[in-house]
This record gives sequence, structure tokens and C-alpha cells, in this order.
Amino acid sequence: MKRNQTGFTLIEIAIVLVIIGLLLGGVLKGQELINSAKVKNIAGDFKNTPVLLYGYQDKFKALPGDDANAVSHVGATVATTPGTVGNGVIEGNWNTTTTTDESYKFWEQVRQAGLATGGTGLPTNAVGGPLGVTGSTPISNLPGSFIVCSGNIPGKIALQLDTTIDDGNTSTGSVRAILSSVASGAAATVSLSEAETLYTVCAGN
Repeated sequence: MKRNQTGFTLIEIAIVLVIIGLLLGGVLKGQELINSAKVKNIAGDFKNTPVLLYGYQDKFKALPGDDANAVSHVGATVATTPGTVGNGVIEGNWNTTTTTDESYKFWEQVRQAGLATGGTGLPTNAVGGPLGVTGSTPISNLPGSFIVCSGNIPGKIALQLDTTIDDGNTSTGSVRAILSSVASGAAATVSLSEAETLYTVCAGN
């Protein structure tokens, strides 16, 4: 007695494999587009933050955060730590949470001046990390009178970011990166991991 065997034909299997390939390709392409959008957004932060500083300086002849007359200028409180207010340097760590630091007051004063929007404290970047400004040197030998930093950036995005706005080398140029886990002032990272390792990217201005 002859038995009928059922199963997938080679054509059916081939069609399924093609569909799976298309789906995987779509997912990967979608992730690439998402990453590109994040890079563009973070690059915008690095370009727009100096505009806030220069806009405030042009209007009030003082640096935001370092403004000794912030009360009369914009109705914002004056920084009390660290260093000296009015000395032309935005003092304090870029990612400070101390509300009296100049680097924290920077954001309060540009918002009060109508130059920036948002709530209180440091703004966040496209990946949820902090965005900040400082006159100190978060990465050793990074040139600039003030530094803009953005934190918790995955290695792949950090590398794309440096390629987009600088020289593509995270240890040279005006844009450099260090591991988010290391102390401020460390040497720039020469080779980035494209995995989920997180970095702080800073740009000198």
C-alpha cells in the first residue's frame, strides 16, 4: 500500500528563507536609521550649545553660569561654587548635579534668558545621557576655552559622531571620547568598542 508523505518542497523552503532574509534586512536597516538619527541629534547638541553661550555673552557681556549679575540680567540666581564668578571661566564638572556650580547654573541662566527650553538641571541627549558644559578639561589635552560633553553614548554611535563632526579619530582633533566609567581628566580612548560599552564624548570650543 502506497503512503503519501507530506512536507515542504524546496521552493517553499526557499520562499520562507527569502522572507526571513528580507525581515532581517529590514530590522538591520531600521536600526541603522535609528542610530543615524541619534548621531544627528547628538551632533546638533554639540553645535547648538556654543550658540547658547555666545548668544548670552553677546547680550549680557558675561558667560552663562559665570555671570555675576545673573539676577539683574535674567532673574536667575548666581553660582556660588566652585571658583570665582565673573572670571570668564565656567567652573565645575560638566555633569555636575550640584545646583550651585557654575556648570549647573549655565543651563538655568540660558533658559531664563529665553535662549533654551526645558526644565531644570542638565538636559539629556538622544540616548538619555547628560549634556553639559565646563571650562575645565574632562579629557586630557583636549583644546578649547570651554568644553561641551555628552555622556552614556554607545561606542558605535560615538565613533559615527566623531566621523560626522570631526576627524573620525576619537583620540585626536576637537572631538574626543573616554569611557564613561573613568574619572574626568583621563586620556582620550584610542580604539572604541562598538558593543554596548558607554563613552563620554567631548568637543572643545
